[in-house]
Amino acid sequence: MMEARDSFMELVDEIRPELHRYCARMTGSVFDGEDVVQETLAKAYYALGQMLEPPNLRPWLFRIAHNTAMDFLKRYERTNVEPVPDLPERAQAEETSVDPALVEAALSAFVELPPVQRSAVILKDVLGHSLEETAATMGVTVGAVKAALSRARTNITKASASPAQPLRPASMQAQATLQRYVDLFNDRDWEALRALLGEESRLDIVSRIQHRVKDAGYYDRYAQYLRTEEIRAEAGFVDGVPAIAMFSPPTSPTPAYFILLESEGGRISLIRDFRYVPYIATDARFSR
Repeated sequence: MMEARDSFMELVDEIRPELHRYCARMTGSVFDGEDVVQETLAKAYYALGQMLEPPNLRPWLFRIAHNTAMDFLKRYERTNVEPVPDLPERAQAEETSVDPALVEAALSAFVELPPVQRSAVILKDVLGHSLEETAATMGVTVGAVKAALSRARTNITKASASPAQPLRPASMQAQATLQRYVDLFNDRDWEALRALLGEESRLDIVSRIQHRVKDAGYYDRYAQYLRTEEIRAEAGFVDGVPAIAMFSPPTSPTPAYFILLESEGGRISLIRDFRYVPYIATDARFSR
């Protein structure tokens, strides 16, 4: 079973960064985007086992990712969620050259768009899919894609000029715990780090495994692995979310990957380590 899963993950490995670029812009967060990618791959792995013949992998995965992202938006009842509209063909716009600023727009700019416009502009302008590929992924007509693109390009230019994404509120205690973890990590004080963990603390190495840290001394093995790394931690915000950026080598100006912490009463309840999905750092905006 594990061998089949490993073979599947190797098969989709080259597509994952592109899937994440799409999902992160759909959700407005590199972390939520990775959660959607994980759910997409889980659905695809299960569905593949029921098929007699394998599908054309890339477009098939993007269709699953699109539907999963739309479900994500509906679940969390984003204020700008709207059902897929039947856009009139007369609303079609002539194809124009893509503004490079659209491709580099912050994730928060895409969230300002209704989901259909958002999906169209990400697939066509950011990822370079054809109109036909975009329509097939979204399950709409080419004319509907053209209309959505016309509106999205105008709206995203306005959104890009808006103020930066607000920081998610975090309690003073949670911020103090985050900074405490960073300070102890940079001091390589592993015993003190271990003492920060709650009795039921969990360790989630994204795309690999999840464990309670006390199970079979799992955190101790995790810490042993960290000891071998030349890496520096720094607390800050990633797309508005309190997070820890990990810099490797320590002098690097850009983060290699991120860690998220959840805490209760000054004790860490969850560590989410994104080391094995470093592509999320490409789209993330880290601020100190």
